[in-house]
Order: sequence, then C-alpha cells, then structure tokens
Amino acid sequence: MLSLAVFLPIVCGLAMFACRGMTHRARQVLTEGVTLVTSLLVLFCLMNKRGVAYTPLYLLPKLPISFCIDGVGSVFAAIVAFLWPLATLYGFEYMEHEGGENHFFALYTMTYGVTLGIATAANVLTLYLFYEFLTLCTLPLVMHGTSKASVRAGYTYMMYSFFGAALAFVGVMLIIGFGDGGAFVMGGVMSEAAEEHPLMVQIGYLCAFLGFGVKAAVFPFHVWLPEASVAPTPVTALLHAVAVVKSGVFAIIRVTYFSFGAQVMRGTTAQAIALLLASATIVYGSTMAVKEHHFKRRLAYSTVSNLSYILLAACLMTQSGLTAALAHMLFHALIKITLFFCAGAVIYKSGRNYIHEMDGMGRKMPKVFGAFTVSAFALMGVPGLCGFISKWNLAKAAVDNPHPLAIPGVAALLISALLTAIYMLTIVVRAF
Repeated sequence: MLSLAVFLPIVCGLAMFACRGMTHRARQVLTEGVTLVTSLLVLFCLMNKRGVAYTPLYLLPKLPISFCIDGVGSVFAAIVAFLWPLATLYGFEYMEHEGGENHFFALYTMTYGVTLGIATAANVLTLYLFYEFLTLCTLPLVMHGTSKASVRAGYTYMMYSFFGAALAFVGVMLIIGFGDGGAFVMGGVMSEAAEEHPLMVQIGYLCAFLGFGVKAAVFPFHVWLPEASVAPTPVTALLHAVAVVKSGVFAIIRVTYFSFGAQVMRGTTAQAIALLLASATIVYGSTMAVKEHHFKRRLAYSTVSNLSYILLAACLMTQSGLTAALAHMLFHALIKITLFFCAGAVIYKSGRNYIHEMDGMGRKMPKVFGAFTVSAFALMGVPGLCGFISKWNLAKAAVDNPHPLAIPGVAALLISALLTAIYMLTIVVRAF
C-alpha cells in the first residue's frame, strides 16, 4: 500500500506525458484525482501501517529500496499529503495564463510521488535516490516558460543541486559502508565507526549536512532559492513550503538522528560548525528579506531564514530540539504556502510584483490580504498563532541546551524575530 502511494503519482505523471491530446478538463480531473487517491493512501498508511517496511526491489542483495512510515516520517508525509491536493487546485487556474499545462502537471504529479519517497524512505540509499529524482523532476518546473530569467534560475538550481548531491554522496556511502546497509535506526548506526574513526565520521556528517543543506538553503548554498522565485507561484509554493526545501531539512534530520546518531555527534566540532551555519543563515536570510523589494523574493529570503530555524533545533541533538524542529517544519509549511498563494493571487490579478506597488491592495483584495496578514503574524511568532508555538519550543530547547553555541543561536532567533516583523509588517501596512 505504501509503495503504491509512492509510485502511483510517478506512473500517472509519466502517462500524462504520453497523452498529449488530453482535454483541459480531463487533465484537471486526472491530476486532482490521482493526487487525492494518493493522499488517501498515505492517510490509510499513517493510521494502519506505521512501522511496517515494504521493499519493492533491490539494487543489490544488501541494498534494498524500502519504504516505512515511522514517527518522524509521518510528520513529513502528513504535510505533503495534506498540502499537495490544495496546491494542485491552486495551480489549475494559475497555470491557464502560463501555458504548457500538460507537461507542467505531469511533472507536478510525479514530484508528489518522489517527495513521498523521501518522506517514507526506510534507509539512506532510498532517501538519496529519491532526493536526486526530486532535482530532476523540479528542474523543468523551475525553468517553466523558458524565459531568460527562468533558464538562469534553472541553471543555478541545477549546479547547486548537483554540487550538493556530490557532497551528500560522501556521507551516504560512509553510512552504507559502516552502518550495516544504512537502515534508519533511532540513535544511529555509526557508534562503532565513531570510536574507531572519529575524524572520518565528523567529516562524513559535515558532507551530509552541507550536501543536503543545499536544498535546505544553508548559507552560502542558498543562492538558488531566491532566483527560483521567477517560477510560477504553484512551483515556488512547492519549492518553499512543501517539497524541495523541506526534503533537504528532513534529510538532515534523518542522517543526524537515524544514521550518524545525535549521541555520537553531540559535542563534536561537526555539531559546532552546523550550529554556527544555522545561526548565521537565520540572521542573513532575515536581513536580506528586509532589503529585498520584490514580493516573492522577499518571501524566498524569509524561507532561507526559517529553514535554518529548523536546522538549528535539529542540530541541538536533543529530544526537545527534534520536537521543536518537527513542529516548525509543520507550521512553517502551512504559513509559507499561504503567503505564497496570497502573493501569487496578487501578482495574477494585478500584475504587481514589488512591495512599493502594494499600496492600497488590501482594500481591493481584502480576503487575500486578510489571510496574508494572519499568516504574517504567525510567521512573526505572535502568541496565539502556530508560529509562536514552534518558536517558543525552539528557543526553550536552545536555552536548556548546555552547548556553548546554543545561546548565540537564541540571539540569532531574537534578531530574526525583529527583522521578520519589519519585513512582513512593511507589506501589511502598505496594503492597508
């Protein structure tokens, strides 16, 4: 059943490429139907098949392609299964003026299955393979329309992704070689290797962190994300809220807690470097968002910052840090997809792309900017909204952590909170 949920949208997406004569209505019904059926399959597996592993094929006798839903995977799978049907519905009307709908929705549907493959991967090899398939599926989406800006954004995305894949491959091979095939086990599988080769294990972890961190937009590998905002809004919402960036964050959580092991990496130089990079990215992304005048690019830099909120929590390497990371991964997905949907609606209806052009738009589109305002307050961490819950848990986990770099992380969160209020309220005030 879980394998069906992964491969159904991939197969149907491939079939859509072959059916070029499909009518507009038939394509929409097929796309949304496949998406809804897949989400129902995921829901069934979440309720009845957690902890059950499925192995549809083997690359080698000891290298299976396996899927399983555990506690961490269920969070990511639930996010994807809930948001994808909504994003698909949003895309139907939006893409009518973009053109190329057949191959767009074929790739969009395939990306759903590939993302579920990452969320439900039972070992590091399966995670890595689907992680690379994700690049191949989303690259044409970023370049949709083939304008000069789209091609440049696609080229940047491709180069950064391939570089990240090469780095991550080092860590993946280390896990497979020393971790009994690379199956995900809470607590990790590298304790013996860490005792015998501590430096090698730390280097391997940093390679995995930086490699998967490319899609998680860790500084200085974040450049592709703001550039990708030239893509149609259904794609940018997909990139920034659901699939690509969350896959990078999720992969880092997986290798930290289920491959290398939090207990093994805690207190090492590798952890210190990861914490420093996450803290620096939080402040950098927020600062760039304040300076940015393009509507979607400002939201893109906000994503750069908020992804490292999750990484900062995960790299604390404690139970409370993991809980805070998963909470912010969930809440940020809900908040940011709403913000991008609202931005896309404004751009679609008015053609306005810059912050200074938002003056008075709240009166012309009150429902859209009403939703945008609530989401902006949630992203700022206003009490009573979901963003406050995850940020509070994150700050608490950092304050309680004995690592000396946890306190600079808290300082980064406070600076970012102020900057977030500035770059989000600027839009809201102008709109109203």
